[in-house]
Amino acid sequence: MPSPELVCTPAQTVGPFFGLGLPFPGDSALVAANVCGAVELHGAVYDGAGVTVPDALVEIWQPDTAGRIPRVPGSLRRDGRTFTGWGRAATDTDGHYRISTVPPGPVNPGRPAYFAVTVFARGLLQGLFTRAYLPGGDIGADPLLSTLDPSRRDTLLCSAESDSGRTRYRFDIHLQGPDETVFLAYRDGRR
Repeated sequence: MPSPELVCTPAQTVGPFFGLGLPFPGDSALVAANVCGAVELHGAVYDGAGVTVPDALVEIWQPDTAGRIPRVPGSLRRDGRTFTGWGRAATDTDGHYRISTVPPGPVNPGRPAYFAVTVFARGLLQGLFTRAYLPGGDIGADPLLSTLDPSRRDTLLCSAESDSGRTRYRFDIHLQGPDETVFLAYRDGRR
């Protein structure tokens, strides 16, 4: 009697290899770094042991500086002029990512501005959703931030840095552990 053929299950697959299939030219440049008003969102992705993850992918969605959500096609074909509000960056061998963009404006008046962030990494079957809030916003005006314990809230706040006159925002992402970033769960397909 022949033995039955065994089928691979997800636990037996190799990967994911985000750095091979998902990056594309200009993926981390929502705007060119030399554009007036451009900022850099950067940081590192850490695992539960506090070690950086060299094979993660960080995606952002954001409104423009006026808080308008772009509704233009072409996110995968950058033309150097059209701001589409979406981009991604793979982490480098040291677990760091960099994205050149514009600072997002608040979508709702009076609420703090933020980048919507999704993280893909080894060991994750689905991406993790979070937010990276710009410093200086009214935390009490945001429905999510106002409900969090201050020690957990800090995991969603960017820190501002300056490098040769260019504004940079640092946002480190901790997948697990004592400094774990607050991740969001969406229900019924709502975001």
